Formats: sequence, C-alpha cells, structure tokens
Amino acid sequence: YQDLTIMEACLQSGVNYLDTANYEPKDVAHFEYSWQWAYKKRFEDAGLTAILGCGFDPGVSGIYTAYAAKHHFDEIQYLDIVDCNAGNHHKAFATNFNPEINIREITQNGRYYENGEWVTTKPLEIHKDLTYPNIGPRDSYLLYHEELESLVKNFPTIKRARFWMTFGQEYLTHLRVIQNIGMARIDEVEYNGMRIVPLQFLKAVLPNPQDLGENYEGETSIGCRIRGLKDGKERTYYVYNNCSHQEAYKETGMQGVSYTTGVPAMIGAMMFLKGLWKKPGVWNVEEFNPDPFMEQLNKQGLPWHEIIDGDLEV
Repeated sequence: YQDLTIMEACLQSGVNYLDTANYEPKDVAHFEYSWQWAYKKRFEDAGLTAILGCGFDPGVSGIYTAYAAKHHFDEIQYLDIVDCNAGNHHKAFATNFNPEINIREITQNGRYYENGEWVTTKPLEIHKDLTYPNIGPRDSYLLYHEELESLVKNFPTIKRARFWMTFGQEYLTHLRVIQNIGMARIDEVEYNGMRIVPLQFLKAVLPNPQDLGENYEGETSIGCRIRGLKDGKERTYYVYNNCSHQEAYKETGMQGVSYTTGVPAMIGAMMFLKGLWKKPGVWNVEEFNPDPFMEQLNKQGLPWHEIIDGDLEV
C-alpha cells in the first residue's frame, strides 16, 4: 500500500491520528480510502486509534448519517449530502480552501452509488435546483466526495448515495477558462528553465482562502437528506447546519468554510481525549457513537436542525 508519511510517523512514535479529509496522491486527482484502510491492522497491533475524515464533509456528514440511523430509521435507503455556500467574498474568483484540492475535486468526473454499483458522470454533468434553509433555491451539482465510499460500506442498506454542491455561474465560467488554458494541470511544465506545476502556480496568484473572511457575507448550509424505513413506513429526514461567514469571522478571524472544518476536528479530538471515541484501528467517524459529538456541535458553534417527513427534493 501507499506509504502515508503522517500515519507512518504516528505508528513509529506511538501517537494517535486524526484527519479532516482523505489521503490524495500528488500526481492524480483521486480520492479513496483504501490506502488509509490498509493501516487498520497496524494501528490495532500498536494499540493506536486513527480517526478518518473529521471535518464537516467528510466528518459531520457521516455523523449526521450515523445519528439518523440510530434514532430515526430502521433502514436508511437513500442518502443525499447537500453542501451550499451562499456566501459572497466580493472577489472575481477565489476558492474557499486550498485551490489545488478545490479545483481538482470539481474538475474530475462525478460519481454516485446506486444499487451496489458506482455510476460515473462527466464533471458537473448532473445538476438541479435545491432549496436551502434561510437561503432559497441554488443550482446544485452532483460530484464525488469521499465519505460516500465509507458510508455505503458502513450502512449497507443504502440503495443510492449522492453528494451535491452549489456553484455560481461566474465561478464555473472562471473554472472552465482555467481548465481550457491549461492552468488546472497538475503535471510539470518547463518554464524559464524551471519545472513548475500550473495549478500550483495558479494557487500562488489567487486570493489566499485565509484572507477572505473580513468581507465575506452570507452563510453556508450543509446537511444530509435521508429517506428510508421506520416501523415499516417510509420516512424522510433532513439534518443540517447553517453557518454565517460574518459570525465565524467575528469569533475567529476566519470565514465559515474554515470554521465548519475546524470545529468538528476539535470535537473529534475531544471525543478521543474523553475516551468516547477510542478503539485501536482505523475508523471513519460514522463508526463511533454519534450522540456525544452531536451534543457538542450544539455547544461549539455549529448547531443543527432537523426536518422530519418534509420534501427532500431529491
């Protein structure tokens, strides 16, 4: 398996592990858990806990699903994770987190799970208007996100699992131009006697995501829309959080996308340190008890809301 430097270092020095997103090889836009799952036995033997994907999505999206499975369903059948950023940072084009990862993620093929198989789509080929609480309708695009891989494994009753993210037309136009002129390339090119990666150069000239907070208005809305069976009847369940960019900035000096990733990572560490999420091996967040984590989300600035038997639109 792939040698994952930080996981190797943890094993060598006897340190437990937590991350917010999965390992991604440098030379290809590819998101999968197999490389990290391959460490399971070694972490078990070392008596160390590794917690994978403890941001918001992946992270809270998996905990929401586990909470729904525990409290609201006998059988989860359809899962749609919906991620809306309705913020405005007043820049012509900027990414909300590392541009290298962000641009790779949305320019690769889409993928969703249906009836035991992975279905591949062209990049951003499938989209529909979804209505987000307090925000309204937004054009939402189907793309692949790594937590789908672990969730369909850990909740085998799932018949279909998809991930949706909103993008504005101006953002998509910039993205198309960046791709068309070769600036999204992740292979090296020769320039002035040096070898550079175009996407890494682009990252150097784009606004730093860390500096977007001050003038960022609006909010994010991320949640899980789930359909399945409870007591023999069909039930729908929507659990979500809305996070204000301005409130996040006031509290931390960072915009909402940073806030929604950082707070869950802190709660995951708290769960481990309290001994609530501690078992040797390599685990995705949905394999632990969701209840104490859900309780902390309400206390630590990411309160969640639920709608039972509403229209999921998906």
